Amino acid sequence: MPGRSKALFVDLLNVFCVTVAMAGVTGSALAEETVTQKGRLQGSREAGTTRYLGVPYARPPIGDLRWRDPQSIEGWSGVRDATRFAPACPQVGVSMPDEPESPTNEDCLYLNIWAPEAAVRGDQTYPVIVWIPGGGLTNGSTSIPLYDGAALAHRGAIVVTVAYRLGVLGFLAHPELTAESGAGGSGNYGLMDQIAALEWVRENIGAFGGDPDRVTVAGQSAGATSVSILMASPRAKGLFQRAIGQSGGLFEPLALAPRYLLKNAEADGAAYGEALGAPTLVELRALPVERFLGDSRADVVVHPVIEPRMLPEPPYDVLAAGRHNDVPLLVGFNAEEALSLTDVSEVTAHNFHERLNERWGALPPALLEPYAFATDAEARKARADFERDLRFGWDIRAWARLAARGQASVHAYYFTRRPPYAEGSIQQTWGAGHFAELWYMFDHLDQQPWPWTEADRQLADDMAGYWVAFARHGNPNGADRPNWPAFETGDERVMVLDEELKPGVLPNNAALDVFERVYDSIR
Repeated sequence: MPGRSKALFVDLLNVFCVTVAMAGVTGSALAEETVTQKGRLQGSREAGTTRYLGVPYARPPIGDLRWRDPQSIEGWSGVRDATRFAPACPQVGVSMPDEPESPTNEDCLYLNIWAPEAAVRGDQTYPVIVWIPGGGLTNGSTSIPLYDGAALAHRGAIVVTVAYRLGVLGFLAHPELTAESGAGGSGNYGLMDQIAALEWVRENIGAFGGDPDRVTVAGQSAGATSVSILMASPRAKGLFQRAIGQSGGLFEPLALAPRYLLKNAEADGAAYGEALGAPTLVELRALPVERFLGDSRADVVVHPVIEPRMLPEPPYDVLAAGRHNDVPLLVGFNAEEALSLTDVSEVTAHNFHERLNERWGALPPALLEPYAFATDAEARKARADFERDLRFGWDIRAWARLAARGQASVHAYYFTRRPPYAEGSIQQTWGAGHFAELWYMFDHLDQQPWPWTEADRQLADDMAGYWVAFARHGNPNGADRPNWPAFETGDERVMVLDEELKPGVLPNNAALDVFERVYDSIR
């Protein structure tokens, strides 16, 4: 077949395959084709939004590309089907209890886009929210219903959700990998995937009606930790103009996490390979992906690394020196973070310290001084409050304080709303726990058959409005919502998110001050 005729045949075959694939999409219609720098995409249209799912932003990190920086994708001819989610990155379990499991594959560097239907007509440009899922850097999927961006798109934002390499495949440091890189570092591959996705957005989002100069990088839990790193990374400079961090951050002293130093991370990575019976990089790359999943030995190698390619300095040092990506910031945490992560039901006044040491090892006694208790009920609350402040509260306040020294504005929140979880559900005891704000800020209350009230629906409407306004202007205020004051040095007001929206101060400031003093003494 002559080359030109063969190319035409391939194009027609691709169009036919897209049409056949779309025949199985219920409740949707074909969206207009969109032309990216690498080729044409066919998405779907539903309820006033367009969706482009499973869009590749980097080459599959398989074979010799396992543990390499993300590589630019190759172009394609014809029209690529973008009506189905791609598999999630390899993982064990799910990022939150009761979350539907997603198919997984090592070929997983894809993103998804939700846009207002008017965006493809080019009448105006829209702000962009790039969402980085949480999951402790070990799991998480962009295809779960909670991350559907349609409700925010209806409010005038383009939402992009990004999959990135997880676990050992995303964060292994190793002496051979450092030598191979030619840049004096290894690890952080999942973080570099996030940067590759932001680069893709900068180059392509205009084709979807997005404004590449109004990009908000946002995330929750490990996603928020990733955002704190992106704010500190020179490699991410200029790729986003606002940042949102929900219940996560990386600001503790390195003295508490010596494994994060490259030399130590390399030694741990080498020991991990030896334990797998694969001491060389060639042997590690030859192992089936299943060997890296569900092994507790991997825990010591799955974390960010302080290394020159991605994160030359700890985020605390970068922000304290004012060398960060100084963009408007919206951050916050939840009043009862620990209740959805830690079972405190068996904590008593008698076993409090024993159980705490089992979980965290020996802790500086001063850290526990604010968490006094006499009864079993007080002991349970003290444990939950301590875990909230240790894992989330201090990081978020430190992040807000450091960023407030810069030129860009900071807005902080304290989420106290207890969703009306169903009796007998897995969420029943969560309260205002980790994850709880997600149903509200994505405006997805109807995804759960819980007895939502009008106050819940109003809060969801307000929070989604705040988030989109922030993406649009770098400030959450506007419309008829209560005014959200800036968090400033000397005036650390936060917005309390509950049935009543009102400015206030963090009620746990005194406890966080104790963390501050202890951390300063070892920094």
